[in-house]
Amino acid sequence: MKIALAGNPNSGKTTLYNAITGKNEFVGNWPGVTVEKKEADLKKKYNPKDEDVRIVDLPGAYSISPFTGEEVITRDFVLGEKPDVIINIVDGANVGRSLFFTTQLLELGIPVVVALNKSDIVSKRGDIVNIDALSQELKCKVVSTTATSEKGLQDLINAAIEAGKGKKVQIAPNFSGKDSEDSDLARQRFVDEVIAKCQVKKRDSSKVNFSDKVDRIVAHKWLGLPIFFVIMWGIFSFSIEGLGGYLSGYFNDTLFGEVIPDAANGLLEGIGVHPLLQALIVDGAIGGVGAVVGFLPLIMVLFFCLALLEDCGYMSRVAVVMDRFFKQIGLSGKSIIPMIIGSGCAIPGVMATRTIEDINQKRMTTILTPFVPCGAKLPIIALFAAVFFPESNWVGPSMYILAIIMIIVGGLLLKKLFVWENTSQFIMELPEYKIPSIKHATIQMFDKAKAFIYKATTIILVCNTFVWFAQAYSWGLQPVEDQSISILASLGSVISPLLIPLGFIGWQLAAASLTGFIAKENVVATFAVLLAVASEDALHLPGGALTQLFTPVTAFAYLVFNLFTPPCFAAIGAMNSEMGSRKWVLKALGFQFGVGYILAMIITQVGSLIAYGQPAVGFVPAIIITIITVVYLVFAINKANQKRSELGGVVTE
Repeated sequence: MKIALAGNPNSGKTTLYNAITGKNEFVGNWPGVTVEKKEADLKKKYNPKDEDVRIVDLPGAYSISPFTGEEVITRDFVLGEKPDVIINIVDGANVGRSLFFTTQLLELGIPVVVALNKSDIVSKRGDIVNIDALSQELKCKVVSTTATSEKGLQDLINAAIEAGKGKKVQIAPNFSGKDSEDSDLARQRFVDEVIAKCQVKKRDSSKVNFSDKVDRIVAHKWLGLPIFFVIMWGIFSFSIEGLGGYLSGYFNDTLFGEVIPDAANGLLEGIGVHPLLQALIVDGAIGGVGAVVGFLPLIMVLFFCLALLEDCGYMSRVAVVMDRFFKQIGLSGKSIIPMIIGSGCAIPGVMATRTIEDINQKRMTTILTPFVPCGAKLPIIALFAAVFFPESNWVGPSMYILAIIMIIVGGLLLKKLFVWENTSQFIMELPEYKIPSIKHATIQMFDKAKAFIYKATTIILVCNTFVWFAQAYSWGLQPVEDQSISILASLGSVISPLLIPLGFIGWQLAAASLTGFIAKENVVATFAVLLAVASEDALHLPGGALTQLFTPVTAFAYLVFNLFTPPCFAAIGAMNSEMGSRKWVLKALGFQFGVGYILAMIITQVGSLIAYGQPAVGFVPAIIITIITVVYLVFAINKANQKRSELGGVVTE
């Protein structure tokens, strides 16, 4: 049996899906979080008879007549694959809005069971919904549920299975009219009549409630952005300088600095393993992976805090605050959704751009989303902050502030170069504030930790094994004592001249950046392998081995370079999938590399003049590159303006 979950965005559909299947799909207080259908078996808890039941979570939709890409997915699945039964999740806090979609589902000839969700919020408001009366009016089974606490879910599943087995289709109301507009008006009148009969509202919607009072401050057009920066600063301070930093210090200093390496060395020496193989295992595999996993507690604390922030309803306010800024660069507040999702991982962030209808906005958002520091970049931020700025807690938040600045500046440039018309409107329903779920935040935290560990023990492990081998052997496959004549050094030396204008001297820096394109965490792991640090000179300690390669200014520039150049290969693959054009992917990669390169160059050269009173290495090439860049931008913008005039102001390329 196949049961489809369908409902409006933000109705609690994915939360319900996670509860009855045991999955941990991302949940957000905004439309567009689910961008493709997801399938899983019904959890044993809700399936005691062990029946063959498959649950399909469909993207949120307001109508069976699609307007957005995710609504197309929902319509095509329901009409094309004909599930045995549809569970329609209705937001109990917004019954009137949800029932319009319900009436459309009832007309499809497929059994429908309505889950009146968020019953806890309804009770808190003092509203009353007559379940029996609603069921009679809709001529289908209605079950009251609270997905977050799993209240009523067993009754819901039982009703759905019974409806699916019986294949008894409800007699839906007839809304046929002369045209679609008449039909929609008739449908809405029916919904209004049902609400009048079945729902009693205790709260006067015209009165200012608690959420409204809070929104006047946190969503204020001038105060909203500074408040967001302060909140992010507090979260990063707690994550990096507080509990997360303390636990990561233990992981780096003790667990992966002493306990595991000492145990591994003792074991390998005891069984007579060859010294080269022992070095590969301890220095390459354990040392490299340990340098990344050592920051796991920090990342877990950070994502726990971010999950609480999102679950309480605040992050949807951030989208509203950013809307007024994004409109000026050819985007809308809806573009913030992929960027917020991308703060966890750039791949689902890029995939979420498919919810954007306007092709120009979608392309721009796809290009700009990877600028947001994702979980893979956090170890780089933490490492460079700990080594070069140990007494400062502004480094982490500054990366997010810089990301927002570069998204705005980058958007303005893209608008001048490629995009000239913005017609989309941004509409977002703001959920009421609520006490965030500790359980939900914990699940999200461990889910992110699981993905982080999986990547560390697969992709990063393989990459670090190669890095150790490449720095220990020459092209003739002979062991080398001098890394400068190794395979890795020769590969890094090919790229290192390009980094001189940025003040980055040494093949090691080029090699670490190169491995970062496989997975950004590899930047940290590669330095751990290359520098072969001992426990008394740990990689993450202030004044450690990294200070041989950087000054504080060039360290900050190198951090920016790795954060704003193109993302990992997997995210690039997602960009290619969403854009559907190799030409645009190449444009995107060129733009991203240009932004990261120029930004790092400016930080190095200007920062060195300010901090040290003299230019950094590569000053003259940096001046030449700056002039070439300015000339190119002037030429490209003029050419674009000319083309815009010829085509009447619209260019989509």
